[in-house]
Amino acid sequence: MNGIQRHENSGQKPQNGEHLSGWLDQHSNLSPTQQQRALEQEPGFHDLPASTQQRYRERLNQLNSMSPDQRNRIVGRTQEMERLSPDQRGQIRSAMEPLAAMQPDRKRLISKTFRSLRTLPPAQRQAYMNSSEFRSQFSDGERNTLQGLMNVEPLIPRSE
Repeated sequence: MNGIQRHENSGQKPQNGEHLSGWLDQHSNLSPTQQQRALEQEPGFHDLPASTQQRYRERLNQLNSMSPDQRNRIVGRTQEMERLSPDQRGQIRSAMEPLAAMQPDRKRLISKTFRSLRTLPPAQRQAYMNSSEFRSQFSDGERNTLQGLMNVEPLIPRSE
């Protein structure tokens, strides 16, 4: 978050996950209200589109409402995603878009299944995805979503 203006002017892409971690460390002694004020005072913040400013505010609120362990996991995953190339991040976004549009109960089931599948060796994973149990449990769209997620699975940061 720090140095928004500098990165926009230099043409360099900031490593947001690393910035997020450093920014949170630098402002850890402030209350959430003071952190919001500090965010508002960041160079270039007010040059961002209003929707982006709001997203930053909301994200800071979310992070402040988490336990330190949860916050550290989120920041760590953000750092891992930022280390990927723009093309790789785009592949992950494309694979996850259908998941975001699902009903909450189906989204939970697909997410749980994905987490389980990613722990299996490739041959076992493929055998399950070709099984009648798999075909009967998921619609064509859900199976396609899972297949898309499995295609980008090596790029997706793991939860701990």
